[in-house]
Amino acid sequence: MFRFSKHRLKNGLRVILVPQDTPAVTAQILVGVGSKYESKKLNGIAHVLEHMVFKGTKNWPTAQAISEAVDSVGGKMNAFTGKELTGYWVKTTVQHVDLALKIVADLYQKPLLRAADLNKEKGVILQEIAMYEDLPMQKVEDVLEKLLYGDQAAGRPIIGRPENIISFQASDLKAFRRRHYLPSRTVLTVAGQFKPEKILALIEELFLGQRSRQRAPQRPGVKINQTAPALAIEKKETDQTHFILGFHAVNRFNPRKYPLSLLATILGGGMSSRLFMRIREKEGLAYYIRANNDVNQDTGVLSIAAGVAHENLPKVISLILAELRKIKKKPVSARELRKAKEKMRGEIIMGLETAQSQASFLGQRELFYRSLVAPEEILAKYEKVTATEIQKEAEKIFREDNLNLAIVGPQSQEKIKAILGRQKI
Repeated sequence: MFRFSKHRLKNGLRVILVPQDTPAVTAQILVGVGSKYESKKLNGIAHVLEHMVFKGTKNWPTAQAISEAVDSVGGKMNAFTGKELTGYWVKTTVQHVDLALKIVADLYQKPLLRAADLNKEKGVILQEIAMYEDLPMQKVEDVLEKLLYGDQAAGRPIIGRPENIISFQASDLKAFRRRHYLPSRTVLTVAGQFKPEKILALIEELFLGQRSRQRAPQRPGVKINQTAPALAIEKKETDQTHFILGFHAVNRFNPRKYPLSLLATILGGGMSSRLFMRIREKEGLAYYIRANNDVNQDTGVLSIAAGVAHENLPKVISLILAELRKIKKKPVSARELRKAKEKMRGEIIMGLETAQSQASFLGQRELFYRSLVAPEEILAKYEKVTATEIQKEAEKIFREDNLNLAIVGPQSQEKIKAILGRQKI
């Protein structure tokens, strides 16, 4: 599908080059650290650090200088923080690939992290938290994760809590960065039109200066001890009730993820999926309803999410559970399985159309698996899944003692508990 090569610098930094005939180039750096690596006191610091590197670096000492450098060549840049990684990328036309690499190198290696900038940025992040609090469709995801994992790193929000954000000092950010931003847990990917030999020489010039013999800190393990259905309600006056049904599943290294992903696709992976047809098209009870199988390094969850009128929540939950019982009892048809596999194939192939998407795909593969595979190898694993395997996975995870229901809306705890008490999967 596309060509790539992997290189390793003397300091341990892994480099992936994806040369192709496109008018744009993406330089992306991924660091293997996110909110799962934070203590309770430091929850949110990975995200704050991601913000702060854009406030000034050694060669571009202000936020304006960084922004103007990218804007002046018609480029784009951004960053993101997850549970297990932090990423920075710059995208430019091919004529400015050197600039893209230099900016990414500075963001990663030479942020200034000044106290005055942090004091101002705290207000920005507090407003970001407030924004998410006003988005119940997203807020319910945090409610689910807290329900699934409780008071451990996996159950805390990536963005952090306001009291933590207020308390952080510049010295905290510098210490966190020193511990975690190490060449050994970093992957640089460059995708687009360039000469590999020239780019690799520039990368060595820009990144070989970063050396560290310290060992990368490990994330704390995740403990899961669920023995009964669990419910969490975030009381909020909303126009809809937003909810997610979540079931503990498998991590990214477990081959069971392939039938589980197809199971999620069949249930709620598109406009012809079972839940979409039943809940939206037949009953007219929801605008959106979807299912996903999400995997991390040591956790996984198959989830079903929807937004409904407050009074329709009991009926919608009942209808969803009925569909789960059905898929446990009877294998999916050959036609439905074929459709799910083709949908998965289309999503993977079309999701790799751009240089930027390819950089992200290969960077994350290398970061988490320390190996690269062509998309065709992944598609071959989905192709081997049988209807019997999907049915067995449904039987394994769709159980009352593995059910978690997270809700944002003006719902009664007692009423929802009574509904769940009457339902069986």
